[in-house]
Amino acid sequence: MSTRTQRRRIQRISASGDGPAGARADLLAVEEPLEIRIGGSPLTVTMRTPGDDLDLASGFLFTEGLLSPAVDLRQVRMCDENVADATLEVSDLPSPAELERATDARRAQRNFLTTSACGVCGKESIDAIRVRSRYDVAADPLRIAPAVLSSLPDRLREAQRVFASTGGLHAAGLFTADGSLLVLREDVGRHNAVDKVIGWALRAGRLPLTGHILLVSGRASFELVQKAAVAGIPVLAAVSAPSSLAADLADEVGMTLVGFLRGTSMNAYTGVERLSGVPASA
Repeated sequence: MSTRTQRRRIQRISASGDGPAGARADLLAVEEPLEIRIGGSPLTVTMRTPGDDLDLASGFLFTEGLLSPAVDLRQVRMCDENVADATLEVSDLPSPAELERATDARRAQRNFLTTSACGVCGKESIDAIRVRSRYDVAADPLRIAPAVLSSLPDRLREAQRVFASTGGLHAAGLFTADGSLLVLREDVGRHNAVDKVIGWALRAGRLPLTGHILLVSGRASFELVQKAAVAGIPVLAAVSAPSSLAADLADEVGMTLVGFLRGTSMNAYTGVERLSGVPASA
């Protein structure tokens, strides 16, 4: 079984000459490919940190729109340590042939290498980037106190075991409205960490994630907003900045998007009405 960290000999260098220098051992976050298959046929390869691979494969299939009310994930299993194979179950489509045509079309669009830096690299067109959510995020009645939001980064960091030893992983954490951490996933890719969280929820039968908050350790990109929307998450918070397209999409779907969540301050880019005690005109 692949490990999440790897020990490597390094040379510590001090440019100023007054710091510790010399050879020492260091821990690196492991990055390895995971091939995701459907019914034994290759779909895509993503670069990830090993661990929670069934969650990753499940979350990827869901957030990329390969699952629907008519197509369920019957099972997902590891063929070996770097290959996950999913079996889909058709409920409402007229025939297996139609499912095969739909799967082949999607495979043609998505058969690419997903790097740990960008989950939408390799999309064939602008239209292929968009995945519609089956859940109405705008109707979610969640209200959350800013003081609860400000407490989440510390709780996320305390649970980041691999980051604590390597400093090289992103994290995504799913929280309840009172700030309780339900699940945390780490990965070299932000999008993978989020897919692992959503895959966990899918496999646990918890979707949609109404009334929950997703916190990510880096910036909030368009893709992360989209994945949160697909899972029915009404609030996405990030310790760094969102992109313009991320803010546009969050506004479009009715999601609350918070950035620069550090200490007791934060920026609300959309959906400020969900933050209790904050004037709607803020």
